[in-house]
Amino acid sequence: MQSYIKKFSEISIADIVTVGGKNASLGEMYSKLSSKGIAVPNGFATTAFAFERFLSYNGLYKPIHEILAHLDRDKFSNLSNIGARIRDLLLKAALPDDLMQAITDAYKELEPDDNAAVAVRSSATAEDLPQASFAGQHESYLNIKGEDALRKAVKKCFASLYTDRAIKYREDNGFPHEKVVLSVGVQKMVRSDKASSGVGFTLEPESGFRDIIHLSGVWGLGENIVQGTVTPDEFFVFKTTLLQGKKAIIQKKLGEKAKTMIYSDDEKNPVVNITTPKEKQEQFVLSDDEITKLAKWALIIEKHYQKPMDIEWAKDGLTNELFIIQARPETVHSQKNPLLVKEYKLLDKAEAITTGEAIGSKVATGIARILQSPHESYKLQPGEIVVTDLTSPDWDPILKNAVAIITNKGGRTSHASIVARELGVPAVVGCGNATEKITDGSVITVSCCEGKTGYVYNGRLNFKETALDFSNIKKPESTDVMLIVADPDKAFKLSFYPNDGVGLMRIEFIITHSIQIHPMALVKFNELKDATVKQKIEELTHHYPDKEKYFIDKLAEGVASIAAAFYPKDVIVRMSDFKTNEYANLIGGKDFEPIEENPMIGFRGASRYYNDLYKEGFGLECKAIQKVRDEMGLTNVKVMIPFCRTIDEGNKVIAVMKKYGLEQGVNNLEIYVMAEIPSNVILAEKFAQIFDGFSIGSNDLTQLTLGIDRDSAIVSNLFSEQNEAAKEMIATMISKAKQAGVKIGLCGQAPSDFPAFAQFLVQRGIDSISFNADALLKGIENINKAESTLEAAYIDDEEL
Repeated sequence: MQSYIKKFSEISIADIVTVGGKNASLGEMYSKLSSKGIAVPNGFATTAFAFERFLSYNGLYKPIHEILAHLDRDKFSNLSNIGARIRDLLLKAALPDDLMQAITDAYKELEPDDNAAVAVRSSATAEDLPQASFAGQHESYLNIKGEDALRKAVKKCFASLYTDRAIKYREDNGFPHEKVVLSVGVQKMVRSDKASSGVGFTLEPESGFRDIIHLSGVWGLGENIVQGTVTPDEFFVFKTTLLQGKKAIIQKKLGEKAKTMIYSDDEKNPVVNITTPKEKQEQFVLSDDEITKLAKWALIIEKHYQKPMDIEWAKDGLTNELFIIQARPETVHSQKNPLLVKEYKLLDKAEAITTGEAIGSKVATGIARILQSPHESYKLQPGEIVVTDLTSPDWDPILKNAVAIITNKGGRTSHASIVARELGVPAVVGCGNATEKITDGSVITVSCCEGKTGYVYNGRLNFKETALDFSNIKKPESTDVMLIVADPDKAFKLSFYPNDGVGLMRIEFIITHSIQIHPMALVKFNELKDATVKQKIEELTHHYPDKEKYFIDKLAEGVASIAAAFYPKDVIVRMSDFKTNEYANLIGGKDFEPIEENPMIGFRGASRYYNDLYKEGFGLECKAIQKVRDEMGLTNVKVMIPFCRTIDEGNKVIAVMKKYGLEQGVNNLEIYVMAEIPSNVILAEKFAQIFDGFSIGSNDLTQLTLGIDRDSAIVSNLFSEQNEAAKEMIATMISKAKQAGVKIGLCGQAPSDFPAFAQFLVQRGIDSISFNADALLKGIENINKAESTLEAAYIDDEEL
């Protein structure tokens, strides 16, 4: 006789047809991975046979079929009525005595306490469709106590096979309703209401980059993440250095976590959302040790299933133990070819109505439709943009008609974000004020192509869509092709471009956008006189008692993100190269910067690093790089010194770096110098004795060779890297670097714009050329042509 019940210890992934994907996965982990240290709460599942017994005992097959026969399959106008009628049938039906007894016995065996709390979750399955995913279509019930409450919850789960969204999902996917059955998982309750919970992916959820584990979490029950009610904390862990035993957490983002979902004693409202105390909003929901433990578990789970995984975790506030409460295959990025990329670029400029977190990288325009609930689905026409407070699985049938989604609440792992990725549409989530700022019926543009911040603009802005196929790109044979990168949020996506690493990483972007504060204003925080400046700094750094650590951590996270994205390829990080007027624009900067007539050739680059006016600020930069290399294990990071005028200056900078923990040669640290001043070219042999390599900064080298201020519109027409004198300086620099036996590259636009300039560099034997991402493919094409021409000339010489 077939069994009504299977214990988790008896279940494996092979039992999907019997207990559904969710319960099969729980059983698989409990029975196979507990021995590897992964904690999964014990439990049991009702089988497909139990559900079929329930239906046949109550004679429900025929009435369900008859009700479904009246479903409007064109417009689904009566979906709510059809669903409600079937659910009512199931809720009024009785559980057979033998099934009730089997559930009661299994509950008592799981937890002897008569009033033990359990989680009761639906897990749908289909015999002819064992690989079908029914995730998020059915109901779960938490903190269920006692036999009577358990039996009611099981019946509610059975009835949830016919939620409106589940019926629509099966209709959309062509799954026969009668083929789909429901298993119920009953699992020991993890008291995350008294601690925290969240989700994780074993890839980076925006780009699909495979070497990242992305975790997010909130205080209390995880439903706040799923619903997108709050912005969670986010943690990025680099798999490679995690396996090496390094501090592999490369990013931590503090979410506001405004609400905490906890259990209540009210039977009608078993959970309530309370306001999170301010001090807890300012705390991360996991310690670094807990993040690392979860990341290691995620690696084990991914290795076991041999595919990227989507994981749910929970922390028990009574015991402080961590648990994995679900794992399923990731179904969006793991199915995509990362070498096929669509790039979007806005061609118009406008002021943003609102901003939030960007999901995806697309742009969409359309009519904004503000909806208060799924019941207003009739208002949305195909091709319009949904604007709402937040979404839940009940929204799924509606969202399929939208070209973009905008929500007030939510983060990267909210329901709206997950659905947007699945549908391939852009979403801007967590705006806070979208439903207030956007006018219903107005035409808007949703842009997710500008980094991790998503923008909503008034009107229909023009944009360009470019399809890129990297699979057939042939990289040059003798010249390394590298990227110029500034924004850490774009790094994982850029890692899929054909490249040999990052030839220039500009840290100014991180300092301006993420840190925002002048480093000396953090070093001298207690000495600041301007109360307004102190208040601004305190607002940004209030969770950092040590203000200097704020700068170090933020810069380290930005650099580490880019270094991880391109690991183990070289990432050459140029130390800060703001001009004094640019430094002064940072918060607190005016107190520490001199006023110069010509900042372009003033107190910039190397001259700052050993000067008392900035040396301690440079020390913070050095400590951040040391953290990335030595603690996080990203030794592919090299550093580069800009605007180094003299040999003596070079020696002073290297000495200061050593003082602050960056010693040349230790842990294979290489220090490069920008070749952008005529003195660098004239004394190249001597610079090569103290630095490990050169990177030609063609813009500065050209302006200083020709005596042109490239910021001056009056003489800008004379500026050209292709000027004979500028090319002579570049050729000499390459020749001298070759003679000295050190590497030399060039960063600039000219090799992609002008095939002749690329040919000139290749002929001179340049080791690498670095491009901005939008110029990379053209640059590769020009270098390949140059190498072919050189090869042809060589063959002709050989024949002669």
